[in-house]
Amino acid sequence: MRAGYGALAEIFECTENFLRRLMIYTEIEQPTLAMTEVVIKIMAELMSVLALATEQVSQGRLSMSVLDNSCPIAQLLAENSGKKLQGEHEVEAVLQRLDRLTLEESRIVVALIPDVVYGLITNMVVTMEGTHSVCV
Repeated sequence: MRAGYGALAEIFECTENFLRRLMIYTEIEQPTLAMTEVVIKIMAELMSVLALATEQVSQGRLSMSVLDNSCPIAQLLAENSGKKLQGEHEVEAVLQRLDRLTLEESRIVVALIPDVVYGLITNMVVTMEGTHSVCV
């Protein structure tokens, strides 16, 4: 059971990592609709993971077959000797959805990078031209 609590701590760590990224996302003045949607979906899945993990702990059914001692979330899905306790399939399903959404989040962020870089370059050129015209 103690190992299960360690795994639960790992889930909290993964949650903390997402919440840190969320703090960064809140600084974006105009987030895209796609980013907003995936962040909301991830937050809902995180609540599901925590609710199910809490239920498993309270019923003494938390095992390492779903919750492994590693992160990212995809690695949390490894099973130990093929055993499944009652209720673990729910946790596994939620973790799989969370993993899929986290991957979608990463893809959206990567897709936004060229736009951000272009905006930075454009602002830099405007600033340099403005500075240059003042010096002339």
